[in-house]
Amino acid sequence: MVQKDEREPKRPRGRPRAYDADEALRQARNTFWKKGYSATTLDDLSDATGMNRPSLYGAFGDKRALYLATLERYVIANREAMDRELAGPLPLREALMRIYDLALALYFEADGAAQGCFLIGTAAVEAVNDDEVRGVLGKGLLTFDKSFEARIRRAQAEGEVDDASDPKILSKLASAILHTLALRSRAGDKRSTLRATAEAGVAMICGTAREGR
Repeated sequence: MVQKDEREPKRPRGRPRAYDADEALRQARNTFWKKGYSATTLDDLSDATGMNRPSLYGAFGDKRALYLATLERYVIANREAMDRELAGPLPLREALMRIYDLALALYFEADGAAQGCFLIGTAAVEAVNDDEVRGVLGKGLLTFDKSFEARIRRAQAEGEVDDASDPKILSKLASAILHTLALRSRAGDKRSTLRATAEAGVAMICGTAREGR
């Protein structure tokens, strides 16, 4: 997951005239990200967004609807960011490391303990008992697989990866590295150790490169 944004100061409570849905969703997402869905209260969301409860309900529905909206926006933003980075001219090895470096920058962005990935860190817990959250999580992971797969297929066409390799399998391996970075960063692994893990994973993926290319 590679999308970054600026953490802006909280606004006073109450729904201002110049209501900014994007900013409210960003602040709500940051709150869910920090505390988790279950531990986040409506008062937390009200404080974070600067909107009172009636305004929150009127704009986004209940807490669950607001959470789902933040998940979906996170998936879309990160898929777009991944596609932009992977569409560039860098060789496959460098393009993959670019994704992982950006992910690590995001996961370790907050002061104190690393925050990991918003989607994996929160939705994996709620998906056990919520079919809709499970669906967003599953589709989100699949969309990241597809981004990696498209870039690996391009590398295969350009001779970086052997024709006998299966891009679908390699894309899942690329995604698995991303998942590992997300989980282990939140579990306390050092950033330098996780980058070394990413490098080893990329070496495995790119080890299918043709000889002499």
